[in-house]
Formats: sequence, C-alpha cells, structure tokens
Amino acid sequence: MVSRYEIISSSVSSIYHDIQKIQRTEMAKYGLKGPHAQCLLAMSRHPEGIAAARLCEICEKDKAAISRTLAELEQAGMVHRQMHNGSKYRASLTLTQRGQAAAETVRKTAQRAVERAGQGFDDAQREVFYRVLGLIADHLHHICTDGLGPDPQTEK
Repeated sequence: MVSRYEIISSSVSSIYHDIQKIQRTEMAKYGLKGPHAQCLLAMSRHPEGIAAARLCEICEKDKAAISRTLAELEQAGMVHRQMHNGSKYRASLTLTQRGQAAAETVRKTAQRAVERAGQGFDDAQREVFYRVLGLIADHLHHICTDGLGPDPQTEK
C-alpha cells in the first residue's frame, strides 16, 4: 500500500517539475529562464514599485537569487530600478513595458494551465482542494520551523 507521504511527496514533486517546465518554455521566448517568471508575476501585482526584500518574501527566494534574477531582468530591459538616495539598497523596482508584456504572457499561460489541470473539478471541489493544499503547506512550514515535537507513540 502506498503511504499518504509517498503520494503527496511524489505528486508535489511532479507538479513542481511541470510548473518549472511551463515557466522555462514561456521565459525562453524572452531569452530568460524559468525562475524569472515568478518574479515578473509578483512585480506585476505591484505596479507602484516593490523593494527587493519584499520580493524575496513573496517569491520565497533568498536575497542572492532575487538579486541575480533582478539583474538579469534589468539587463533584458524588463525591470527599472529607481535608486533610493543614490543607492540600490531599498530601490523601488517596477516593470518596464516589455516586462509588463512578459508578465501578462506568463499570467495568461499560467491561468490556462491551471484551468486545464483542474478539469473535472466543480467550484466546490476546487475550493476545498485549495483550502486543504494551503493547510498542508502551512502545517509543513510550521513543522520545518518548529520541528515535529515529541512522538506520541513513544510517550505512552
């Protein structure tokens, strides 16, 4: 019998792999790589500008990864950095028109992929699925942060 752990770990791994492939395919159209997609989408939700530190939180990436991604997006003409007191530190980052167009293309592709992947679900099932998925993600995050705690089987 396959355990719930095996089902969820292999399913999540497969989903993540496929998401990465979709991102790579979309970003290749712009001469970029998959990780740029998440950054573009996050920035598109902040047209007024966003700081790199906040982008790290939203994308759940470390500072070095976001810094590299932003430098590459800047070089590709997709991101504009508004310096803060002459420094890159706390600079406000916005998408250029080219960046906005790329983000919109990624958003539309992601939306189509999610719709196709969710075929066969009615709205009520979809709502339950996303709620449960969110709970599992939250619980696993707390386990990683706080640990599992004592094993109830050994405390008897």
